[in-house]
Amino acid sequence: MTEQLIPQLVIYMVVLLLAISAHEAAHAWMSDRFGDDTARLLGRVTLNPVAHIDPIGTLLIPIVGFVLGSAGGPNIPLIGWGKPTPVNPLRWRNKDLANVMVSVAGILANLFIAICAFIIIKVLLMTGWWFTEGSLQEPVRLFLGMLLTMNVSLAVFNLLPFPPLDGSKILETFLPASAQPTLALMEQYGYLILMVLIYVGFFGAIIRPIMSILYYLLRLGVVV
Repeated sequence: MTEQLIPQLVIYMVVLLLAISAHEAAHAWMSDRFGDDTARLLGRVTLNPVAHIDPIGTLLIPIVGFVLGSAGGPNIPLIGWGKPTPVNPLRWRNKDLANVMVSVAGILANLFIAICAFIIIKVLLMTGWWFTEGSLQEPVRLFLGMLLTMNVSLAVFNLLPFPPLDGSKILETFLPASAQPTLALMEQYGYLILMVLIYVGFFGAIIRPIMSILYYLLRLGVVV
């Protein structure tokens, strides 16, 4: 089991680091486009994972969750987060539009990677390569499958309208001023709310039907 676990963990961490780095770099790049170069000057417009790693959200929780899940332990969602990208909204041009675009940039980056993974998997399925055996096929299948699942999961997860997720920043733009105190109160307990929702299976209930549709589309027209 250990012989299989270590390579799977390595592939999982490579996929996670790519997904998180793309997500945070997209935030930094879009903020720079709207006039705030804070993140760019701090070296955050990069896919180098060193610039985006959060010791807890990028390393500890994902690794522990993967190992426990593989060992049949508690079902911890295989998801993580990076070091928050610093932005200065006071420097943005067109603040409301910038807030939406900077918030959605990370989600779009993950969706782009997911679409690329989906297309590659579909091509490999249609050509039959996916079903062939060899030393290369198994790690490639694992990598592409994780790449698709991880990036779809991160995109959907960040769309949830709970602080500190991107969805809450987007929602903030459209809420009336009278709702801001409620959002500020939610932000104080944002991580706790998210942990409870994940624990009770709320996130799983959202992502499972989405992944089922994607798997159906991947299988569509494939002859085994």
